[in-house]
Amino acid sequence: MSSYKNFAQYYDILTENIPYLKRGEYFHAILKENNINDGILVDLACGTGSLSEIMSDFGYDVVGIDSSIEMLNVAMEKRYDSGKDILYLNQKMQDLDLFGTINVCICALDSLNHITDLSDVQTVFDKVSMFLHPNGVFIFDVNTEYKHQHILSNNTFIYDYDEVYCIWQNSSYKDNIIDISLDLFCKEDDDTYTKQSESFSERAYSHDEILTFIEQANLDLVAYYEDDTFDAPTKECQRIVYVTKSRKI
Repeated sequence: MSSYKNFAQYYDILTENIPYLKRGEYFHAILKENNINDGILVDLACGTGSLSEIMSDFGYDVVGIDSSIEMLNVAMEKRYDSGKDILYLNQKMQDLDLFGTINVCICALDSLNHITDLSDVQTVFDKVSMFLHPNGVFIFDVNTEYKHQHILSNNTFIYDYDEVYCIWQNSSYKDNIIDISLDLFCKEDDDTYTKQSESFSERAYSHDEILTFIEQANLDLVAYYEDDTFDAPTKECQRIVYVTKSRKI
């Protein structure tokens, strides 16, 4: 699994189309529906902390966790600028280790797809379940099999910005996995460019596999929706949001 060392510096530029405020409002609405308005919220695979900052604005005590120290360095710069009281921890998702129990865990932007081993994904669910309060909520999303097969597979995407030119290449979909390579051409102060590269993989998980992860982790499925809506997923849905709750009494 990549550390996203080179990607981190340009992550916010390359993902500027992501509506973080809208996503935060959406997650907050789901939590309110499940009688949670505050408490400790873990932003698992928080990246550069954009969503962590927004969830903090809604009144949650946020703990951001990511395996990439480079991503966390960017997140901590944001925390310095905003003055928010967010705790950041450098951990892999499957090594989650907290100081106590939590009210909420969110894992957004297909982060779980970046774990390609089934047993590691199950470990993530088990760890989250272990730290959840009774009736605590775990919200996560995944890119669907449809997206991997019909949108991502064997495709190339170009991102052209003043600071960086990115060529994003995906392999063909094979054994539920797509290998991804990034070539980043980064503009220097003297208007020359240096090339940096990054690579990682994504695995598509079926709905049945997701249900197995949930069940084995002693969680209950509350609902699942098509990307940032409250609608049932369609056949051509590209991302599914799952809402689960701890079974602890």
